[in-house]
Amino acid sequence: MTIVKEILHQMPAVGKPQAQFLETLFATILALRGRVNFRHLSRDCDYCARTIARQFRRCLDWPDCHQRVITVARDPRSEVISAQDASFIPKRGQQTFGLGHFFNGCTSRAERGLEISTLAVVEVTRRCAFTRAVAQTPPGDDEMGSPQAQEETRVDFSRQQLCEQRHRLPPQVTSHCVDGYCAKKQDLDAAVRLHLHPMTKLRCDADCRLLYPGPHPTRRGARRQYDGKVNVHDRRRFEALGTLAEADHLPLSTSVVWHVTLKRKLRLVVVVNRKPPAQPRDIVLASTALALDGRQLVAL
Repeated sequence: MTIVKEILHQMPAVGKPQAQFLETLFATILALRGRVNFRHLSRDCDYCARTIARQFRRCLDWPDCHQRVITVARDPRSEVISAQDASFIPKRGQQTFGLGHFFNGCTSRAERGLEISTLAVVEVTRRCAFTRAVAQTPPGDDEMGSPQAQEETRVDFSRQQLCEQRHRLPPQVTSHCVDGYCAKKQDLDAAVRLHLHPMTKLRCDADCRLLYPGPHPTRRGARRQYDGKVNVHDRRRFEALGTLAEADHLPLSTSVVWHVTLKRKLRLVVVVNRKPPAQPRDIVLASTALALDGRQLVAL
């Protein structure tokens, strides 16, 4: 806990009593087994449950604290990217703020509980992530709002979080990794405006067009731009990249295509998982960085 102690003493808004409490809190959470709540924390530390609750009401500049931790912990020579994703927290009861129906990846369905949106800095060399900012996702109105309206509200919330925390990311960060849930035009356009190249996962039936590489005929009218629809199962017109060094059953193919819905060019990489030979599975990855190497896109 030496790094935590040094960082807390560097923050001018943190007093000595609050710094001592946070040092004890972090050490207790790491050693605690079971559910983390005030009653369980009070059994393993010198603070009672009422004192812990009173300390939790005090404000702390968590983004500033996380930024100082990242500066100390990460290797300045390593390649870094940013990543954003949501985590589901099961919660029962009716009085907790933010209760709603959110998607739980463990059960592959929407359940009642809490959700947090996390923005992290990922160190590519060591393959570890450092949390940059965490915010609780506001619940949608289950009775009045439609599912589409609730989805748009949560997507807007994650996009707003990225805009607010962009200036705190390291200046070396130029790529932003999100899952297929955020593969929407508003999200990608917002990331590009923040000088980030979003990387995401697309559906296998995404509406994409192959770019026309041949000469344009001499005729009246607009030039030919596209050369048919993309079929990820037919990769004869894609550039073959071979297989991954660590996985021979994952051949790669890449091409620059036009996405009709997103209204922009994308670097597309199709990864075919042939581990089950009878049922190969296609995985489509995309990035707005057109000059990015396909293997590098898969690695990131």
